[in-house]
Amino acid sequence: MTLLNVENLSVKYRTETGSIQAVNDVSFEIEAGERLGLVGESGCGKTTVAQSINGLLPDNGEVTEGSIELTRKDGSVTDTTQADRSTLEDIRWAEIAMISQSAMNALDPVYDVGDQIREAIQFHEKVSKKKARERAGNLIDQVGIDKEHVNSYPHQLSGGMRQRVMIAMSLALDPPLILADEPTTALDVVTQDHILSQIDELSESENISMVMITHDISVVSETCDKIGVMYAGELVEVGPIEEVFSDPEHPYTQGLLSAFPSLDESDDSLVTIRGEPPDLSDPPAGCSFYERCPYSEPRCETDKPSLTPRGDDRAAACLVTDEGFDIEEQYEATMEETSKWHRL
Repeated sequence: MTLLNVENLSVKYRTETGSIQAVNDVSFEIEAGERLGLVGESGCGKTTVAQSINGLLPDNGEVTEGSIELTRKDGSVTDTTQADRSTLEDIRWAEIAMISQSAMNALDPVYDVGDQIREAIQFHEKVSKKKARERAGNLIDQVGIDKEHVNSYPHQLSGGMRQRVMIAMSLALDPPLILADEPTTALDVVTQDHILSQIDELSESENISMVMITHDISVVSETCDKIGVMYAGELVEVGPIEEVFSDPEHPYTQGLLSAFPSLDESDDSLVTIRGEPPDLSDPPAGCSFYERCPYSEPRCETDKPSLTPRGDDRAAACLVTDEGFDIEEQYEATMEETSKWHRL
């Protein structure tokens, strides 16, 4: 069953100097129990996609095209881009929960964590404060924190504990879908590993679908079934983790993978992609990756690639690979010639 269907989503932000095309024609589906990782550089539109899904765009943001259809627990389908405030309030936490990027900023400093979880429960269910607090304690225990910390304030907890509280809050109403926006940012590597393992275990045991938003492809490899690669507001490749990692169909995906160290291939040098993403207030006419791509052809500057199928459950937006050019096969030869990518 398709739980979430994002189709041709476009989002603009209004600024004093004009409009910025933050997301452009993004489409993907998530099945029940499936976990999708959205990866890409900062500013590529990952968080904007998540905010659009649960209707939390800032005041200057607007969905200009497309739809986001959510299949709810009762079987009905709601387009969250068209939903009114009351409907969105019903959906948040109960149908779609969110693990925010910074738990310290997301948690209210003047309420203990038990009250913050309790409030989410009582907003959606008619239960007593006592029962809701008991559930909050059980949820905190479920994510590996002693129940006594239900009475703790955010500043009394470590960064990892606060992040676990956010996970507990996201599970409070058994939502079918969780949006995890950089859930391990600013945590040390040991705590990060514990948090990711916990998210992975809970999503599997509870059969929860998830969108994991991150710039770190190792996080996606550890927690997700499918990956979506975003660049300059566009989805440039999507597919199963193993297939995309072993045989990328978009040069930007290949660049991301080459920029990350591998324990299995420690002798390989890392690669940095020179240049910057394009100005989204004045997007390029053709491929947005043209100026940074070592495989680009003259037509790439003017012709816009679309996301086209590359086998079962895979798609990529590249004119060159769409015609059979194998970038993995040509990688070493290209790296000897190009000045756009640099070996470290």
